[in-house]
Amino acid sequence: MFPAILKTVIRTGSLRLIDGAGRIHGYGDASPPYCTVRLRARHLNYTLALNPELSIGEAYMNGLLTIEDGSLYDLLEIAAKNFQNFERVPWFSLLSSVMRRLKQYNPIDRARGNVAHHYDLSGQLYDLFLDKDRQYSCAYFLRAGDSLETAQENKKRHIAAKLFLDRPGLSLLDIGSGWGGLGLYLAEEAAVEVTGVTLSVEQHKVSEARAAAAGLADRVRFQLRDYREVTGKYDRIVSVGMFEHVGKKNYNEFFTKLNGLLAEDGIAVLHAIGFADAPAPINPFIRKYIFPGADLASLSEVFAAVERSGLNVTDVEILRLHYAETLRHWRERFMANWPRAAAVYDERFCRMWEFYLVLCEIGFRFRSMMVFQVQLAKKPDVLPVTRDYMVNWERARRQVTRRPMRASGGAHVASRPRHQCLRSKADFTAGGGSFTRSAGSLQQARWS
Repeated sequence: MFPAILKTVIRTGSLRLIDGAGRIHGYGDASPPYCTVRLRARHLNYTLALNPELSIGEAYMNGLLTIEDGSLYDLLEIAAKNFQNFERVPWFSLLSSVMRRLKQYNPIDRARGNVAHHYDLSGQLYDLFLDKDRQYSCAYFLRAGDSLETAQENKKRHIAAKLFLDRPGLSLLDIGSGWGGLGLYLAEEAAVEVTGVTLSVEQHKVSEARAAAAGLADRVRFQLRDYREVTGKYDRIVSVGMFEHVGKKNYNEFFTKLNGLLAEDGIAVLHAIGFADAPAPINPFIRKYIFPGADLASLSEVFAAVERSGLNVTDVEILRLHYAETLRHWRERFMANWPRAAAVYDERFCRMWEFYLVLCEIGFRFRSMMVFQVQLAKKPDVLPVTRDYMVNWERARRQVTRRPMRASGGAHVASRPRHQCLRSKADFTAGGGSFTRSAGSLQQARWS
């Protein structure tokens, strides 16, 4: 069954399959990429045909599908370039239609378990492929030669610019605060008061230790709780890489909660993975083995929920290939450290992790995955009317020489002295732009 289906599907690229009975099949148009795959069990000739998006990853993870020539990347690139042809197979078309109707339900207890499944893995694993600050989300590459560390620093700066941190002492809520890097960065850069919330026990423990080591425990507090349990009002809210775990059924609840937590003149920035086309389910392998309970949104789903919440969308940016590059860095680092990862877990885990990293990179390069950053506010007039303030803030911060700060494992990453933090709206004027250095009301500054 599976070899016959591939004959219908694979039109571009060059795939050679050695099936479970040892028979050799060739597919494609003889163009690159090239890959030879061996199935090491007869039953795979049939089981791979039932749900290939799930079962191919399982077979690779279990060592029953091996790459004889080329690489896993080549195999998944061929699959991605021929993905639209899967719709020609009636069974796949029906399965796809059913999966599109699934919407994740994510109550708090289940959310905690889902987070623990991934984020409470050994810190040694994450140290093998993440940057020193453990930024586990899309980096921002200003130049082709940017290192992962530089690009992750760019990402934090880019998000900070969109938060419009125009005065010290702002209260900021970080929903899904990870290992604390973004919260600590914002506290250092703009003298804001940060409250971070996470459901990961390990991330919470590391975050608190980092805040204490940086001497910021008085201004940066991390809590082990669900965002739905948070109360109070915040001048700024940021959420990076957490919306993927909300679940489609809970989008209305998420944005309604944001509206309730945001001060009247508050601003929020949401950074998340999504689809650039119609709504669809997350890959079943990723959902089962990597991020249980996860889902990806299309902008049509996000905007509909935002509209119902009463919030205003004040800015949107699509980061196209930035996550593909981020994942390339992660994949290359992980593959270089494979023996160390296998020593922490085992070879099967390493193959699972490799499949996850390659699959996601392929999704951003050749399919419809992208990252969106949405800026939200209760009132449309709380921000300057042009985007110059973002550009000016980033330019000014890139020019600052930074000193070391303690990272998650005691290493040092970029930071800066507190006395150099932004202190006035004049800081947004560096390089010229939408803010004026002259005295005047904030309203006048917004229109200048």
